[in-house]
Amino acid sequence: MERTIQSALISVFYKEGLEPVVRKLNELGVTIYSTGGTQTFIEELGIPCTAVESVTNYPSILGGRVKTLHPKVFGGILARRDLPEDEAHVKEYEIPMLDLVIVDLYPFEETVKASTDERKIIEKIDIGGVSLIRAAAKNYKDVCIVASRSQYGYLLNLLETQGGVTGLGDRRQMAAAAFMECAHYDVAISDYFNHDTDSANFQLSFGNKQVLRYGENPHQPAAFYGDIDHIFNKLNGKELSYNNLVDVDAACQVIAEFKNPAFAVVKHTNVCGLAERDNVADAWVDALAGDPESAFGGVLATNRTIEKETAEKINELFFEILIAPAFSDDALAVLKGKKNRILLQQKRAVAPRREFKRILNGVLVQDADTTSFDTWTEAGARNCSDVERADLEFANIVCKHLKSNAIALVKNRQLIGKGCGQTSRVDALRQAIIKAGQFGFSLEGAVMASDAFFPFNDCVQMADEAGIKAVIQPGGSMRDNDTIEYCKAHDMALVITGQRHFKH
Repeated sequence: MERTIQSALISVFYKEGLEPVVRKLNELGVTIYSTGGTQTFIEELGIPCTAVESVTNYPSILGGRVKTLHPKVFGGILARRDLPEDEAHVKEYEIPMLDLVIVDLYPFEETVKASTDERKIIEKIDIGGVSLIRAAAKNYKDVCIVASRSQYGYLLNLLETQGGVTGLGDRRQMAAAAFMECAHYDVAISDYFNHDTDSANFQLSFGNKQVLRYGENPHQPAAFYGDIDHIFNKLNGKELSYNNLVDVDAACQVIAEFKNPAFAVVKHTNVCGLAERDNVADAWVDALAGDPESAFGGVLATNRTIEKETAEKINELFFEILIAPAFSDDALAVLKGKKNRILLQQKRAVAPRREFKRILNGVLVQDADTTSFDTWTEAGARNCSDVERADLEFANIVCKHLKSNAIALVKNRQLIGKGCGQTSRVDALRQAIIKAGQFGFSLEGAVMASDAFFPFNDCVQMADEAGIKAVIQPGGSMRDNDTIEYCKAHDMALVITGQRHFKH
């Protein structure tokens, strides 16, 4: 069912890209109706334009809050062209028919990001725009709707190639996009009002779809929805893949835990290298030393500027991505030597309030795991030393960022052994001890962290026999006392935090 565009209502916040559309409509002899700033914009192009107020005989009132909410506007959009009753009403009330509606929405999300002034935010809740878009989209059999500046190019192509004639498929496609714009907008407003409350519904909407090369595996189509440029400046390299994005998220979350110079190496979301030092160069050297084998092809992250000295050391390794708050020019000259290597300058922290996961026929939602321990209870043979406490806190953070079951072995704020993703805690510890030995680390004086309680005392016994004399764990086992008594009998410090850190 073809329809020829003979009239158009245009009222937009964003004018960028609108000029060629307006000029083409004028060339096709389309009657244009408009309001406010859009009307001024069109008239300054030298194109005739009819003010909506002259149709409604009602001015814009309440500071612009009410402009287009009028039967003569909505009647012209919602009138069904093939229904005699609608046609009779149109004639009786002298309602101008509208074949094309170009309306976008006030920048609510942008205002929330830029301001904490609630009055400004509330004023960016669009009323008329949403109503016009929904009306035109509902009547897509007769009306064409453009609800975003991202569709200007699509509309212009239709006008140029089809001479102002649209097919039913064209209009339905644009209506679908319009309803999506409204849905996204409403979710953003709902989230603003409900983010600190327990809502009965789970709502989430992200725009800016970016089609990825593939998903976790080449046979899985995939896309990313979100504004990655809000967090990073990409300084070099190929497009981020699905797996890249997953690991970048994990790397950003672990490095955000540290205030002193630190370096993290992440592989398949697990931390495989981590060190905290007085300077970033030393932090890199010791993070890599923790597991140079797993670091190959990994994602690297630091919380300090990358200078040339550090860049030259990093450049010796093949890696996928490097994340830092800044890079010196000399460092970039070194690191950009490989065109596919991704360099990301992180502009702001990644600090999610909630986490969610599709499961069965629904969604699991939880608060993010943002704390490291609830209490610090010394339950062993002795209190831990200051050095041991610093290492235990470090190791406990590492366990938060390893897949369960997880064990982290740390010495002098350096990860020297880890076991993760194991089906038993004993196996995780065995893996950690083997890793430490594989790369030449002595466990004498090292500490151990566990993401969950020890069901038996076998893990502290294995740790003791390997040279470890300080342990941190959440506790909570019915047999906690077995672990406590072993530590007391073998001069081991034992800290119970009361906070588990499962990660699945």
